[in-house]
Amino acid sequence: MKGTAYLLQAALISFWWIGLLTNQNFYDAFQFPGIHSIAFNSFLLPDILIIAILSIARAYFGKQEIEFVILGGFAFATLYCINASILTQGGFLGTTIMILGLCYNCFLVFEKLMFRESNTKSFTKNWLKTIVQMISIWLITLVLFPILIMESSEGIPLVKETNKLIGLSFFLVCSVLGICSAYFMVKKGEGTPLPLDQTQKLVVAGPYKYVRNPMAIAGVGQVVAISIIFSSIPILLYALLGAVLWELVVKPIEEKDMELRFGLDYKNYRGKVGCWIPKITTYLHFLIRYYLSSFK
Repeated sequence: MKGTAYLLQAALISFWWIGLLTNQNFYDAFQFPGIHSIAFNSFLLPDILIIAILSIARAYFGKQEIEFVILGGFAFATLYCINASILTQGGFLGTTIMILGLCYNCFLVFEKLMFRESNTKSFTKNWLKTIVQMISIWLITLVLFPILIMESSEGIPLVKETNKLIGLSFFLVCSVLGICSAYFMVKKGEGTPLPLDQTQKLVVAGPYKYVRNPMAIAGVGQVVAISIIFSSIPILLYALLGAVLWELVVKPIEEKDMELRFGLDYKNYRGKVGCWIPKITTYLHFLIRYYLSSFK
């Protein structure tokens, strides 16, 4: 489980450096203005040794001590990038990615502390917390990061009317799915979607009746919609990378926690309901019920 997460990290770090060394446009997107390329490239060896190679070692040997070394290396590099962005007023894409990478490693190292049930069953309190969570996450993943990606790669392009119509329509559908899923999470689960403040009950109603992770589908779909609006391949790759990270890293850890908390109920639910794609029979039953209800 964790092994896959660390192997993925090693691969991403390696491919990132290959991109930096072989593509000037890719390199320029992550460079800090005013900092010489030699200073930037001096991080190559530490990144490969401390993050990439040690991530591979952690994947195969399972020693938690290695996790802390990797986390320390990532923390140092992240603080360097934050300071460099403050001093140079640039390099924000690289700094944002480093911050996300640090959060990723904190999640892996402290996974047991990342899952806690909500301390209240109040719908109002949990719904207000959920709204704040969603707004914060949307601002980061759907506004900040796409802007940084476009400004660092292709610039923010002119939007075609056809792309705008298709993209906004798809974005609206995905947003409604995300909000609806969050509502059922709060209403039926007595908690919030955030792992640090998660539900007290297993939620199998609403969108969760047809697919296990509608909020993940909604989030990936929203980013794909943004890529359609701006005709942006880098943002599409960002959406696909997010889906891969969720599938290979977040989902196994989340499902392990769900199994521990809900036992056989969750195992049965997981066996009947798909993760990304609704089972055809379940979807057909939904359509039949919806069709029959229209005559009442």
